[in-house]
Amino acid sequence: MDLTGEERIMAPRDIVWAALNDPEILKQCIPGCQTLEMKTPNELAATVKLKIGPVSATFNGDVTLSNIQAPESYTIAGEGKGGIAGFAKGGADVVLKEDGNETILQYDVKAQVGGKIAQLGARLIDSTSKKLAQQFFADFNAAVSAKAGG
Repeated sequence: MDLTGEERIMAPRDIVWAALNDPEILKQCIPGCQTLEMKTPNELAATVKLKIGPVSATFNGDVTLSNIQAPESYTIAGEGKGGIAGFAKGGADVVLKEDGNETILQYDVKAQVGGKIAQLGARLIDSTSKKLAQQFFADFNAAVSAKAGG
């Protein structure tokens, strides 16, 4: 599954960059995220509960930040294991571009699943993945815009 898009965020780039590196903000915005904690400045541990079609699974995994070009871009990658449901892994290249007092966040997401979840069919997985990614970026935009405005 590949997904590209962008969000215009009503906040300066340094505030958006700080939020992209804030586990509390990320936890609020990641759909189904139950725990997210920093292990090192570039590694986080996460627990995420998701429902894809008829399959519900709790994924435990690690998230790594790489290719860090503060405050401009980074790559975020994660892999989670969901027991008998299978696994999910993926990543996103995120680029922040200044536009006056606002920031344009561009993303390029790639994800794949395996195991029982993969048997649900590519269309269901793709549509659910896109919905989850769009929900994350919309929630992130709202959280950062509120922080910048308040």
